[in-house]
Amino acid sequence: MIAGVGIDVVDIDRFEESLERTPAMRERLFTEAERSRPPASLAARFAAKEALAKALGAPTGMAWLDAEVVNEASGDPQFEIRGSVLARAEAIGVRSIHVSLSHDAGIASAVVVLES
Repeated sequence: MIAGVGIDVVDIDRFEESLERTPAMRERLFTEAERSRPPASLAARFAAKEALAKALGAPTGMAWLDAEVVNEASGDPQFEIRGSVLARAEAIGVRSIHVSLSHDAGIASAVVVLES
């Protein structure tokens, strides 16, 4: 059963400008492992975290670092969740999180589907 769906899009150039203008934003939004990725990948990961927040019902107090986008050996993205994100997912009965990322033509996008 579907427990939640979220989608988000990010303008890659605008996102990169924001990261350059506010360097602390990188540490606030991304785990250490995520931070070294190129701008398009960071924008897609930010879109994924936004989409996850929407799918979870935009819970108050959700910590950005409690959701990390990692890649399986196949290259497919997946979420590793902990802390505030894990607590919310457990509260609404999430058993599985599906995430799809894309970036093309200056836009990064992500879709998240939660299964219970």
